[in-house]
Amino acid sequence: MGTLTIADAGADVELPELSPDELARYSRHILLPEVGEEGQRKLKAARVLLIGAGGLGSPAALYLAAAGVGTLGIVDFDVVDVTNLQRQILHGTSDVGRSKLASAVDRLRDVNPHVNIEPHEVRFTSANALELVRQYDLVVDGTDNFATRYLVNDACVLSGVPNVYGSIFRFDGQASVFCTAEGPCYRCLYPEPPPPGMVPSCAEGGVLGVLPGLIGTLQATEAIKLILGVGEPLIGRLTLIDALGAQWRTVKVRRNPKCPACGTRELTKLIDYEQFCGLKTVPLDSPIPEITPKEVAERQARGDDFDLIDIREPYEVRIAAYPSAELIPQASLGEALEGRDRNREIVLACRSGARSARAVRQLQAAGFTKVWNLAGGILRWADEVDPSITKY
Repeated sequence: MGTLTIADAGADVELPELSPDELARYSRHILLPEVGEEGQRKLKAARVLLIGAGGLGSPAALYLAAAGVGTLGIVDFDVVDVTNLQRQILHGTSDVGRSKLASAVDRLRDVNPHVNIEPHEVRFTSANALELVRQYDLVVDGTDNFATRYLVNDACVLSGVPNVYGSIFRFDGQASVFCTAEGPCYRCLYPEPPPPGMVPSCAEGGVLGVLPGLIGTLQATEAIKLILGVGEPLIGRLTLIDALGAQWRTVKVRRNPKCPACGTRELTKLIDYEQFCGLKTVPLDSPIPEITPKEVAERQARGDDFDLIDIREPYEVRIAAYPSAELIPQASLGEALEGRDRNREIVLACRSGARSARAVRQLQAAGFTKVWNLAGGILRWADEVDPSITKY
């Protein structure tokens, strides 16, 4: 679609009409001189792609839907885990084990039935990124790893689509608007990714639950401003939030004329971003190796030589424990296994199998060759092996 044109096209674009119900629903918007009825019609005409229905995607999606953005595309392939609920407010307790995308679609349609939700239950990759991005007017980046952030950035640069960026870690967050005609891109701010393992993920390092609410809401605000063509978007500026110190500050980010994406334009196609970030490439379509609780219990009874590692938190083990398991919380998994034989057989276990599945990928990327995910986690163990175990 190219650079967002809804805000600038004026009479050249036929904007959709608002129904009486929509006029009532959006009345507080329409009262604003900066929005008005025409602005609300621009919002209805807009198409926004959210990459991720997690911590950042949750508040961004909720507020964009409530604001009346006409079409929201959402890319996600994960399932809801109980550890998500502390911050991913699109999902509830009853959604644990469901597809995040299905949960998000149900919630957003309840928030605003006038919004068209386009679900994309796929992994966002170099193979499909351009096709997805070019269907929309702008992208809201709710990803949680460097490889995908570079992929989102490059796909937006190549497509001429603005990228509303956000990231979070522990108590700190940041947001900006990249990939516009006049501004810098993500590569201008971060020309090179950090060494693998230097910056832990939220699953490894933790995050204050309300922080993605602050950043995701800011991303939604910037998206709405771009659609309406009002205010001063965060183009060429990076907002930094320190939640512990209750401090917000904004620094300038200039376009780098030597940037291979938006400067020299030598980047003409998408690359292998796992390799670019120094990660061992695991085929994206390769299944995660799994083993059932019954199989693990049988192997333990035979005395087979393998490691069963419980990656849950200590308080979870006090509720329900695996027999003869080594406890290594996920946040310290990489460090704890640093010197371990990469060819030793390891079974990773958690509550439902979701966290341990992600940890399998983490260890595969670190070079471990015989890693298994305990399918269904402690919940399935209680069903198939030991019914006396408490299910939580």
